[in-house]
Amino acid sequence: MSLPSGIGVYGGGRMGAGIAHAFLLAGSNVTVIEANADAAAAARERVESSVAKAAERGSITATQEEILGRLTVATDAAALTVCGLVVEAVPEIVDLKATVLGRIESAAPDAVLATNTSSLSVDQLATGLARPGRFIGLHFFNPVPASQLVEIVAGAKTDAAVVSAAQGWVEALRKTAITVTDSPGFASSRLGVAIALEAIRMLEDGVASAEDIDTAMTLGYKHPMGPLRTTDVVGLDVRLAIAEHLAREVGERFEPPAVLREKVAAGHLGRKTGQGFYTW
Repeated sequence: MSLPSGIGVYGGGRMGAGIAHAFLLAGSNVTVIEANADAAAAARERVESSVAKAAERGSITATQEEILGRLTVATDAAALTVCGLVVEAVPEIVDLKATVLGRIESAAPDAVLATNTSSLSVDQLATGLARPGRFIGLHFFNPVPASQLVEIVAGAKTDAAVVSAAQGWVEALRKTAITVTDSPGFASSRLGVAIALEAIRMLEDGVASAEDIDTAMTLGYKHPMGPLRTTDVVGLDVRLAIAEHLAREVGERFEPPAVLREKVAAGHLGRKTGQGFYTW
């Protein structure tokens, strides 16, 4: 299935810029919406840098100029009117996402609307929408350009045709889709966080160093990256927020270890701050 000619991405941070990158390389026209002019300029720089790195790797077939010529960065959601699919990629805050989703639906009433949430309930986010049948979860993974997986989350009211279309869109991005029903943490976050939390507890208990715990998983279980290094890449604050959500929804086995809370409180959030379980 071909992609919609117009793709919107609301939020131009690391994830949003990565999502924009993926659709640009697949040939779509992409509109990124940010809160203000400074944030919009930063979002454009992220996408341009990402495309430049792809060019250096030899992984693009068009010129950088042609690819970036299909990118629009704006601060007014009205620019999304031309989009057939809009992906919301703002922080994991329910009220913020709900507000943004309503804004997108008003600006692009005919578009399929997707949330990039990694753990929040698609059904809960759909409650404020006029057309919940056209709403779906598209959980991209960080870093988006290199990741091969997209988790499609079907809400209770998501139309079957929208799920089918989303599966085709992921294939058009040359990524692999898994499809799950709306449930706390879906499949990927629930499993990934469970492993990461146990690794953090092992580090807290002095079982082994971070390096040795990660090596156990990379060499013993063929994980491309160990759970502690992955947590640094994802962001300790992101891991903490998801763990707290899962602890409320699933049970105390997802209660965050003290050392995770302490590192987040100290501002040691992983790669993005230079310090987490590793020094970057």
